[in-house]
Amino acid sequence: MQDTNDRPRRPNFIVVYCDDLGYGDLGCYGSPDIRTPHLDRLAEAGVRFTNWYSNSPVCSPSRASLLTGRDPARTGVERILGGKRGTAGLPREERTIAAWLKPHGYRTGLFGKWHLGVTPEQNPNAHGFDEFYGFMAGCVDYYSHIFYWEQGGGVNPVHDLWHNDREVWSNGDYLTELITAKTVDFIETEREQPFFAYVAYNAPHYPMHAPREYLDRFPDLPPDKRIMAAMIAAVDDGVGEIVEALRRTGQLEHTVIFFSSDNGPSTESRNYLDGTEDLYYGGSAGIFRGHKGSLFDGGIREPAIWRVPAAAAPGRTEDEPRVMTDVLPTILELAGIEPADRRLDGRSAASLLLRGSAPDAPPAERRLFWAYENQLAVRDGAWKLVLNGKLDFGREASEDVHLSNLAVDPGERINRCRDDPGKTRELREAVLAWYGQFRQED
Repeated sequence: MQDTNDRPRRPNFIVVYCDDLGYGDLGCYGSPDIRTPHLDRLAEAGVRFTNWYSNSPVCSPSRASLLTGRDPARTGVERILGGKRGTAGLPREERTIAAWLKPHGYRTGLFGKWHLGVTPEQNPNAHGFDEFYGFMAGCVDYYSHIFYWEQGGGVNPVHDLWHNDREVWSNGDYLTELITAKTVDFIETEREQPFFAYVAYNAPHYPMHAPREYLDRFPDLPPDKRIMAAMIAAVDDGVGEIVEALRRTGQLEHTVIFFSSDNGPSTESRNYLDGTEDLYYGGSAGIFRGHKGSLFDGGIREPAIWRVPAAAAPGRTEDEPRVMTDVLPTILELAGIEPADRRLDGRSAASLLLRGSAPDAPPAERRLFWAYENQLAVRDGAWKLVLNGKLDFGREASEDVHLSNLAVDPGERINRCRDDPGKTRELREAVLAWYGQFRQED
C-alpha cells in the first residue's frame, strides 16, 4: 500500500486500554474462570508481555503516561482527576500520541474514557483527536452514562457522554458496546488515510453492569466474579469485532494493535452493589501482591499484547520489563517518525517486537521507577524495592521498606531488606534521587 508520494503507507495503530483489569483476568494470562477467546487469539498472533507495567496504580496518571510517553510527574497528572465539568487536566503543551501522528497524515480518534481534564482547552479534541466519542470523567453508569460520584464534595451527578464537544444521549445503550460500535465505524469510514484509534473501554471499572447475554456465559461463578467475567467478556467480544472490521476492510495486516489496562483490579467496596463495606473480590491480580492503588506488582503489572504484522515469531512471550511510557516511542518508530522531543521517558520496543530477543539474552539494563502519593518503588532487574507500600487504597503493608527478588519471589511475599542491606540502600538512594528531580523542577 502506497501513500500519495509513492512511499510505503504508514501503518494504522489501535491502542485498546481497559480500566481496572487485573493481570489474572484474561484466559491467556492464566484465568481459570474468564474466557477471552478473542484476546487469546490476539496473543497467539502477536507478542504477549509478562513484565509490562503501568506508570501508576491509578487511572489518570497511567493514561497521561501512556499517551505522552512521559512520567506522571512530568505531565502534571499525578493523581486521579475529578469529574466535575471545568476540572483541569493534561496541559495543552503535553503531546499525545494523536498529536504526534496527526501532522503525518493520520486520522485520529478516541472512543471511550478520557479522564484527563474536563475543560474545552484540555479535552480530547484539544489534544490531537479529530474525533471523540465517550466520556470525560473517571467512570459513568454503563446505561445512563451519568457520573454519580463525588457527591460528598458537593458535586452533583452529571451526564457525561460526548461526540467531540457536543453532548449526546444514548440512554439504555450499554457503553462497552457503544465504544466498540463507534470504533468499528471509524475503521470503516475511510481506508486511504492511515489512522490511530485509542479505544478506552471503561470496563471492568465500577459500577458493575453487564447485559444478561454476558452473564449467562458464566452461570457457575459466584456473583462478584460473575459480573466481572461478564464485563470482560463484553470487552473481549469488542476486540473481536474490531479485528473482524480490520479483516473485512483489508486493513488487518496493515494495523498494529496494542492491548493493556491502566492499573490492577480494584478492591473498593463500591464495586459491588450489595450494601456491604467489605472488600470487592471480583478481580484478580494473579499471583501478584497488591491491587489498584498499590505499587506492589498487583497494582501496576498489567496484561500487555502487541500484534504487529511484521513481528518476529508471533505467539511468543516476552519477559523483558517494560512500561506504558514505551508505547508512544514504539508507535513512532513503527510509523517511521523521528521523535524531535527528547523529553520522552519511554523507550521504543519496536526492535524487540520486530526482531525478538536473542535466546537466553539478558534483559536490557534499565531501572523502572514509580511514585504515587507517599509510595515509591523501583525495579532493577529482578530486584524490586517498595517504600511506604500499600496493598490498595486503604490497607498499608506491614513494613515500610520491602525488598523483593522477583526471580524467586514474583509475588513479593518475602522481604529481603534485612538480608541484603546494601541492595536496599542502593535502590532506596536511586528512587529518592529519581523522585527528587521532579520536586526540583517544581
